[in-house]
Formats: sequence, C-alpha cells, structure tokens
Amino acid sequence: MSSSTHQEPQPTPEHEPPADQIAEETTASEPSATEAEREWWEEPGMPWNSKPTKEDYWCLAWFGFVGIFGLALIPLRAWLLGLDPPILLALTGSRIGAASTGALAAVGEASGWIWYVLIGSLVAIKFDWVYWWAGKLWGRGMLDVQAENSPRMGKNIDRVEGWFHKLGWLAIFLAYLPIPLPIKFVVLVLTGATGMSWQKMLVLDFLAKTAWTLLYFWLGWMIGEPVVFVLEQYAKVANWIAIGLLVVVFIGIFRRQSKNAPTV
Repeated sequence: MSSSTHQEPQPTPEHEPPADQIAEETTASEPSATEAEREWWEEPGMPWNSKPTKEDYWCLAWFGFVGIFGLALIPLRAWLLGLDPPILLALTGSRIGAASTGALAAVGEASGWIWYVLIGSLVAIKFDWVYWWAGKLWGRGMLDVQAENSPRMGKNIDRVEGWFHKLGWLAIFLAYLPIPLPIKFVVLVLTGATGMSWQKMLVLDFLAKTAWTLLYFWLGWMIGEPVVFVLEQYAKVANWIAIGLLVVVFIGIFRRQSKNAPTV
C-alpha cells in the first residue's frame, strides 16, 4: 500500500478570466507613464517645446495685450475714419487714410503728407516685434497653435509658409497684400524662427509698409476730389457709427458671458 497521498487539483472558478486578460485590463485602467508624467506646459495648445521661462511668459502676455488692444480699437475705427485723413494716416497707418490723404494732396489740401506717411508706417508696425519674438522663442509653435483652431487656417498657414521659403526676406513685402490670408502673422513669426535679426526684420517691415502706403496714396491722388467728397459725407455720420459699433461689441460680450455662466 503506497504511503504517498493523492492531492486532487483545486477547482478553478468558472468565471475567472485568463491571466493575460487580467493583465490587459490592469494596464488599461492605469495611466501610462507618459500621461502620468506630462506637465501642464506639455498639453496641446501650448506654443513652447520645453518648460516655459519668464521670457516665454512675457511673450505670451504681450500676445494677449495685442489681442485686447485690437478689440478695444473696434468701436473706435468708425470714429477714426471721421478724422482729418492725414491725422487718420498718422494714427493708424491705414490704407483708407493713405488713399484719402493722397486725394487731399491732389487738390492741394495735405501739405507735408510725407511725414504723415512715415509716422503712420511706424505706428502700424509697433507690435510686429512680438511676432518675431514668438518665432525666435518657439519656432513654428505659435503657428501650430493657430492651425489647431481650424483646418482651413492650417491650410492657409502652410500656403503662406511655402511663399516665405521661396521668397525669403522678400516675403515681408507680401505681408500687406489686402487679401484674407494670415500673411503678415505667418511671415513675421517665420522671420524669428529662421534666425533673422530683429533689426533687419523691423527695417524691412518699415520699408514694406511704407511702400504699400505710398501705393494707396498714389491711388487716392489719381482718383482725387471724388474721394474727398465721400470722406466729407462720412465724417458727418462717423460718430454715430462708432456708437453703434460700441453697442454691438458690448452685446457680443454680454451674450458670451451669458452662455458661459454656470446654470444653477
């Protein structure tokens, strides 16, 4: 009679999943090492490629200021258009201001117009160094952030970027083309990303803006007095249009706040 005892195998629960399935479920339920270690500044929508420094924060803050400044000017644009055209040109560097100043100069009513042209060019490029700085710090980072907002914007950015790489610094002279493409934004960011000095960028930017302003000035000169008449009529209603735009801006802000307000 054998002294060895016979041990029967323990029954396995009928519904216990296989070991490999348990491992897969455990892995799926736990965050990956990459996700767990991701810092806030690595999240999508951030322009930088490494941990931001004070310089990065300052540049981003300037971007925010430029955006707020642009919004603040929306209700003022109609009022500005009602100003004396040379003053409008000097304060904004606008195409309308250039053309209307040219029209006035054609009838002898805008002496010293070249100074208004030059001052207007300086005013128009006052924030362009911010875009160059963004390109220097983050490369294409700011372009990628904008492209994420819209596939159409991404295609337009790629198109302008192709022009820049073909034309080089001459692309700055395309930045003021009156077409609905983000040419100026993309070109100025790329000047910083490709290593152009800020001095060279600003000189070329000033020359490009001045060249385009002179073109509009010449067009106004050629058209002449009819433009002056239209501007005089507009000046009579400019303040009312400015008030209307201001009301529209505040209504838009109120509606956005109402939509974003938490419901109780």
